[in-house]
Amino acid sequence: MHSSLIKISEDYFNSFNLPSRKLRSWHFCDNEIDANECATLVLNNIKMATSPSLWWYQVNEEPLPKVGDLNIVTNWNGEAQCIIETTSISIVPFNEITEEYAELEGEGDKSLAYWKQVHWQYYHRELENTPFTPSEDMPIVCERFKLVFKNA
Repeated sequence: MHSSLIKISEDYFNSFNLPSRKLRSWHFCDNEIDANECATLVLNNIKMATSPSLWWYQVNEEPLPKVGDLNIVTNWNGEAQCIIETTSISIVPFNEITEEYAELEGEGDKSLAYWKQVHWQYYHRELENTPFTPSEDMPIVCERFKLVFKNA
């Protein structure tokens, strides 16, 4: 565990005079370039949503995010970049993702066409070696969040 994870967590809780607790930490995407770019987009209040497939959560036996969850976003190397708070969760079929939601993801040109293209490719990688195959109606976990703390 990178020492920056402890520091950002302590700094966050101390700044609000709250008792410290361990926060989950993770990076976006499955490659260094995209992970670091997405972290930067969050830091600049451009990226305000993320969208793994429901099947990824099931295969990895991960609990679904909940409103109010706090998470540390890291870069690819596991260095803390910021803390986000989940503001809403919905499960939406891939083919029902909206332009508005794609824009909240903040990636590329923020269009639905771009979102579908890069996420379709991502879901193929995400679900490789699982019993699931991406489909137009596969369930997507649409997590909206807000930036609540970043390194000074």
